[in-house]
Amino acid sequence: MILSEDYLQNLLDKTIPRIHSVANCAVVLEGSIAEGFGNSSSDIDFLLIADSDADLPTMPSLLFLDGRRVEVRTRSVRQLAEQFSAITTDTRDHVGAVPEDLLNRCQRLLRSFPLRNPDLVAKVKGLMSFDDFQDTMREWWAHHARQSIRYALALRELGQEEEAAAWTEAGLLQAVKSWAAGRGETYLEPKWLPMQLDRLGDQPLCDRYRTLASLDASGLDPAAYITAGVRLTADLGVTGAEPDSERITVARATGVTTWPTGDRVHVVRDKQDVFVLGDRAARAWRSVVFGRPLGTVVAMADASGAPQAGPLIAQFLRFGLVKVAWKGDGPIVPAMPLAAPSGPVTPPPSIARPIVTVGGAAAGGAEGIDLVPMPARRFSAAAMTLVWSNVLVENAREDLTGALDREQWSVAELSARRILRAALRGVLSAHGVNPLPPDSEVVRRLSLLPAGADTDEIRAKAQHLATLTIASTAQGGAALTALDDFVALVRHTTGAHSFPSSFDSSDGWRQTLEIGYDWLRLGAHLDADLPIDEASDLLSSGGAQPHLATT
Repeated sequence: MILSEDYLQNLLDKTIPRIHSVANCAVVLEGSIAEGFGNSSSDIDFLLIADSDADLPTMPSLLFLDGRRVEVRTRSVRQLAEQFSAITTDTRDHVGAVPEDLLNRCQRLLRSFPLRNPDLVAKVKGLMSFDDFQDTMREWWAHHARQSIRYALALRELGQEEEAAAWTEAGLLQAVKSWAAGRGETYLEPKWLPMQLDRLGDQPLCDRYRTLASLDASGLDPAAYITAGVRLTADLGVTGAEPDSERITVARATGVTTWPTGDRVHVVRDKQDVFVLGDRAARAWRSVVFGRPLGTVVAMADASGAPQAGPLIAQFLRFGLVKVAWKGDGPIVPAMPLAAPSGPVTPPPSIARPIVTVGGAAAGGAEGIDLVPMPARRFSAAAMTLVWSNVLVENAREDLTGALDREQWSVAELSARRILRAALRGVLSAHGVNPLPPDSEVVRRLSLLPAGADTDEIRAKAQHLATLTIASTAQGGAALTALDDFVALVRHTTGAHSFPSSFDSSDGWRQTLEIGYDWLRLGAHLDADLPIDEASDLLSSGGAQPHLATT
């Protein structure tokens, strides 16, 4: 060790009076200094062991003594026994599932240096054979190396060679840690790996690893680096990551569903996030066939009108919309131990506005895989309300023309207000406002909309239309013209310019039901609030009118 036992005992004597310690407890030094590593900035890590069944706190206490930072942790014998037992249980189930924090705690204790009550220290160290722990560490690191190299090979199939090289670098580090663990070097923290390899002496594999420790250090291009890294990983004893493209397949991601509305494709992740795909991204998505080799899927996508589909499928993979699997061995789930927890990437929310149109969410471009900036449930509820607002506009317009025809001026005025309010419900819904404000507030709540040429014009015209008076044929005709112009503006803004005349013909009503049914299916899947009770009948009938006889 870089510190003498006398110095450590003296520091411990200064530490004990400052903490709540247990009588007759054992004390060990653990961590990098106990391992024979460390430097002048390294912490002094003391673990106090109580010969009891107590639940002692996990969080360390920090002291600053003699210019050093001292960390003090406590554990009871029962807690330590449970730690070792948990490793045995998790290893039996799946070695890759053993939490790294658990391994780290056990490793530090097994390789610790006793300072007080060595008999009790020997008792707790005897709870697990170091040879068994060493095997666990070797297998644990090998599992992660295998997954990283497999993932690198998958990314190479997708044309993502630089990213594949980064995962090759991670896999190599994990593979050499596995190899070193099998030779007694079980310390987890990778920063001391150079010293671990130095302690193992003159080894050709160590020299090869040092040459390939990073892409930059190797002097190779990404393709050559991946090839050399995969070969070295196998030589370090990690099996099951051979470069066989037929073994890498496309797999379905749990909780991911596809919801087309018209020509727009939406992908919902875990019933929480909605991604909208641009035209080229949608073609690539439709070409994905689960269970087939990844290279075959990319070739099919290229041939189906989405050339250079590899980067798009790679983005689906990063966002957790698809998975890759190793044939016969399940999904490829890479991780970088002792780093931030990994998982599907969630991109920044899309800035396209309005958020939702009748035909689907707004996409940022042909290759867009854009995250809709609102939760899935509220997105679907807003979309259903947007569609229903257009139906209400059609219904209110029919009422208005009928009232004008019969010179029912008061009814006409009320119908005109219904058209305005229904249209504004659609505008607010298209911009993600859900739940909506009361109808009496919709004009004032236009202040919620972002500034823009269309929204500014809608605000100005809505203020004027809110004060319409209809008391004559001339006023009625002018009001109808102004409202038609306003509805056209709103529908242009919300992507509803081709919304059918719902109440003019059976064909118009059929088209209305088809539009509504697409959104209702998504809403029902997400348990979103339906705009009206009758919508459930449309769902149960499969999008058809419930009372019509079939021929």
